[in-house]
Amino acid sequence: WSLRQTRRGSIIDFAKLVEIFDRHGVTFVSVTQSFDTTTSMGRLALNILLSFAQFEREVTGERIRDIFAASKAKGMWMGGVAPLGYQPRDRKLVVVDAEATRVRHIFQRFIEIGSATLLARELNADGFSTKKGKPIDKKYLYRLLNNRIYIGEISHKGNSYPGQHDAIVDRETWDRVHAILKESPRKRAARTRAETPALLKGLLYGPDGAAFSPTHTRKGGRLYRYYVTKGASYELQTSVHRCSIAGSPLRCHRTR
Repeated sequence: WSLRQTRRGSIIDFAKLVEIFDRHGVTFVSVTQSFDTTTSMGRLALNILLSFAQFEREVTGERIRDIFAASKAKGMWMGGVAPLGYQPRDRKLVVVDAEATRVRHIFQRFIEIGSATLLARELNADGFSTKKGKPIDKKYLYRLLNNRIYIGEISHKGNSYPGQHDAIVDRETWDRVHAILKESPRKRAARTRAETPALLKGLLYGPDGAAFSPTHTRKGGRLYRYYVTKGASYELQTSVHRCSIAGSPLRCHRTR
């Protein structure tokens, strides 16, 4: 056994271990290093060696982080799961043409639609999937649309550097997408709702002549759309007429 093994932990952890030894009358003796905990000099030597072991571990960690940051600054791919459109080769990202076409399609359709929710729905309906074959959702699209790798850059701790790989998306397309993303999510959601067709709007009226308004709710992960109107009289103010469009023919009922 050697104190170099303590590089896997910390000096605090080993100090606690020595305290446990003391409480149970156990003496720590190293057969490869000349010290033991039965004497004050041995405990001093142990603490000094532990401090140097931890110092070496921390310096090694800092050196690895510095090498990693320097490699990123050179635009090198430092491992991990390659994003859609690329595959790693010799610490570089190589464009996969078939996947790159899908990435460009996603960027272009987002510019046209302006909604990640509607785009995810469209892509899944068209048979698109993630690199791992999973359905595309809004969260995945936001990560993809914000990944600077697609414009030929490598990011590290908030900084971006020119990468050693080819870009898939041109700067103009990137800027147009991010101009949309900078818009308030609430405004984009309102626009999405406004663009969602309500075919019966303006055609349905309650028994008191009040018009029905489109609305929706979610249950069990599914979206249900329906039309509601509140009665004008006092008696009808406590009730709501609903017409659902989940099936055919149109069904109307009153709820309290």
